[in-house]
Amino acid sequence: MQLYLYNTLTRSNQPFSPIKPNVVRMYSCGPTVYNYAHIGNMRAFLFPDLLQRVLRVVCGYKVDWVMNITDIEDKIIRDSAIGSPEWKPEMGNQTDNPNENATKLALFYEREFLNDISTIGIKREHFHAIPRATDFISEITDLVRRIIEKGFGYEADGSIYFNLTQWRKSEKYGQLFTIDTDNFRAGVRIDADEYERDQVSDFVLWKAHKEGEPSWDFELNGKNLRGRPGWHIECSAMGHATLGLPFDIHTGGVDLRFPHHEDEIAQSKAGYGVETSAFWCHNEFLEVEGTKMSKSRGNFFTLRELLQRGLDALDIRFAMMSAQYNSVYNFTFFGLESTAKARQRIQDYIYDLQDTISDSSSLKNVNATELRVAVFAELLNNLHTPKALERVFAFINSNPVSGLEANSRMELLDFFVELNAIFDVWEFGSRPTKHIEIPAEVSGYAEKRWQAKKDRNFALADEMRVKITELGFTILDSKDSYIIERL
Repeated sequence: MQLYLYNTLTRSNQPFSPIKPNVVRMYSCGPTVYNYAHIGNMRAFLFPDLLQRVLRVVCGYKVDWVMNITDIEDKIIRDSAIGSPEWKPEMGNQTDNPNENATKLALFYEREFLNDISTIGIKREHFHAIPRATDFISEITDLVRRIIEKGFGYEADGSIYFNLTQWRKSEKYGQLFTIDTDNFRAGVRIDADEYERDQVSDFVLWKAHKEGEPSWDFELNGKNLRGRPGWHIECSAMGHATLGLPFDIHTGGVDLRFPHHEDEIAQSKAGYGVETSAFWCHNEFLEVEGTKMSKSRGNFFTLRELLQRGLDALDIRFAMMSAQYNSVYNFTFFGLESTAKARQRIQDYIYDLQDTISDSSSLKNVNATELRVAVFAELLNNLHTPKALERVFAFINSNPVSGLEANSRMELLDFFVELNAIFDVWEFGSRPTKHIEIPAEVSGYAEKRWQAKKDRNFALADEMRVKITELGFTILDSKDSYIIERL
């Protein structure tokens, strides 16, 4: 089954096939661990989770998925500095060693991040590796040396910069994001890890040591340029070390197209002589109630904050997966409530299939294979989850379980097991018992209705159902019993 993905590199939907037969190597830009991940971050990590599941479940590929941890960066250094108000007692005591302080802060938030993604259904066992930048300092310095040797890097004031003027003489800069070359400032250098789109200039590969900052030795031409890596160089070195270049797919948020990913392409090709990735796939932004998420607006949420409000992590996962990854997703509490009901609708259908699996009645025969092909065809069309789920709901609304014959129910249950390997938001097993107070009057009507059905007195059974409904309850029948639920 052919998968089509939107490739930012070519700005088009393209048929995907891996470089190496049957193995997909995928790299995802992971978190900078200086704070708790917010729900916009969660969307950026749920997108590659969905993609690697479709690659495995629908396409049948083995997937080597790598997501890095950025554990050295401007914000980590800022928040781990002595006396920082962002330092938490849970991180331990600060010392006079900046490397140690940065490590403590980063490890604290890395643990919190890994707990968060586990809570929202991203499984550790699906990763090939989750490398930390500080574990790859030797690979980073080796890449910097290569870039200098190829004539695309230079030293200034103890730092090393990528020579964008030299690079642009033979290579395109602006493959993922349209660069305004009128704003290119030859000879101007940028030291910040993050900068604005109009700051097109030489960017830092290795930062000279500053007092109170973490640093590592870097021997270059007999000189020790003690310092630390720039943000962009980290992914180039880790991707090369863990997957080899070029790999098949690189994912990240649209905000990373420039400068991070654009600089990554330039560094990797300048140093290693090959492209970074065949496909670049970017998820769109998340908004909250129709506006950009920000602390100043009071609409900034972490996953843990939503869970403290009593929301279900699986509902959040399903809501984000229900929107196509490369469209802006508008997170609303009303929308999440509606999505929760939709998820439960499918869950109840699964329970109904399980509860009646031994029923051998000869009823309607449906083709579960046709449903599978139709749903998966939508997923193979650039992961179009809205249309895939639309197909599912159209089917279950037109085919109540009570009207299906036994083989159809078994085949459909197999399909939902497979679908859940992608969405991972439904349960299989016994339907959980709901503990609700049933008034004696309702129980009495229910018993009369059940006996009336046995006596084939359907008029009385219908009358009892109406009385039960008027009291705010409903009846769910199975082969040998019934369940009373609130409306």
